Amino acid sequence: MQREANDHSREARQQATALRARLLAGDAGDANYATRFVDELLAAAQTAGASDLHLQPTAAGLHIQWRLDGVLQSLGEFPPGIIASIVARLKVLAELLTYRCETPQEGRIRNASIEMRVSTFPTLHGERVVVRLFGVGQERFERLDDLGFPRRLGDQLRSLIGESSGALLITGPAGSGKTTTAYALLREIHSLSHGGRSAMSLEDPIEGELSGISQSEVNDAAGLSLATGLRSLMRQDPEVILVGEMRDRPTAEVAFQAALTGHLVLSTFHAGSAAGAVSRLADMGFEPYVLKSGILAILAQRLVRRLCHCRRSVANEQEKLGFEVASAHVPVGCEQCRGTGFAGRIVLAELLQPGYSEIGQAILQHREMAALQDCAENEGMVPLAARARAAMERGETSPSEVRRVLGIRGAS
Repeated sequence: MQREANDHSREARQQATALRARLLAGDAGDANYATRFVDELLAAAQTAGASDLHLQPTAAGLHIQWRLDGVLQSLGEFPPGIIASIVARLKVLAELLTYRCETPQEGRIRNASIEMRVSTFPTLHGERVVVRLFGVGQERFERLDDLGFPRRLGDQLRSLIGESSGALLITGPAGSGKTTTAYALLREIHSLSHGGRSAMSLEDPIEGELSGISQSEVNDAAGLSLATGLRSLMRQDPEVILVGEMRDRPTAEVAFQAALTGHLVLSTFHAGSAAGAVSRLADMGFEPYVLKSGILAILAQRLVRRLCHCRRSVANEQEKLGFEVASAHVPVGCEQCRGTGFAGRIVLAELLQPGYSEIGQAILQHREMAALQDCAENEGMVPLAARARAAMERGETSPSEVRRVLGIRGAS
């Protein structure tokens, strides 16, 4: 197994080396060198399906990484002499101040085929730059059925978005596909209603264009925050509202007010599990009756990398995972998966619905998160750990990937 792991790591390094060679081709002193370098890098990132590019100045040079399928991969170290020109070129594209290096800046690259956001931050060896590529691969997830949820869970979600009021929260850590799911649900609503339901969004930032949806973006400089903007948005006669993120109590208060007054509210929220989202909202000071009445459902999700066809079956993984698995597979690596052993990602999800009597009573009684989890499972919720186990047994993902994304605690 170790030899195969080394083989696919070697292949990934070879591909990164080839890209590095293309980036370094030419004379660094040429006036167009930085332009060509950045254009090649951005194009390669988009083609590879990277979600982020990291450019980190170090004592040795410029270290560049990209995030593929949720994992950072190194493209290598580049000569220190090119740092200033590469950073300056990215700042020009993002319409940032090239002479200001001591404070963080944020901007976007316009006239690109996809949305790109650029963030700079001063460090010991120069400005660190991160480019976020929005919408890479999202064209594959236009509708609910494209997301890969189990049939029963997909049917439950389709039923929930047919409701006229309540909050449907999508929870998970950063990079777990929450916005992709929210967008797919909005498209589903628009399609099923044939455009007959008024839908609006307030996002920070807008990550992609949604046909038939009135989308707005937070502008703190102009006084348009999530909370203040949502209050004004409610006077626009919406039936469906997407709140980009319930990141604080003021935003959550207005969102629940909307959910309790005849609006279907979709929003993302940072929590480790569906039951954990209820506990976190309670910790924010919301009364149990508000949570029970206002929350339509909570969808907790994770993205795990999908094994490539070159996978290999293994035995005796139970000890490492801490729970029983009938069968398991590990990555090997081939040209098709760029030597990583993985190709794309799959979603693992659990759905908690407070409308069920046992869960609702547990919320009203201020029960602890573990008790809420037990109640939800008693009512039929399939937990994330069970979804992960099933995915491993089908050969869709590996034990190491489940440990990376869920941790051992997800095996309970």
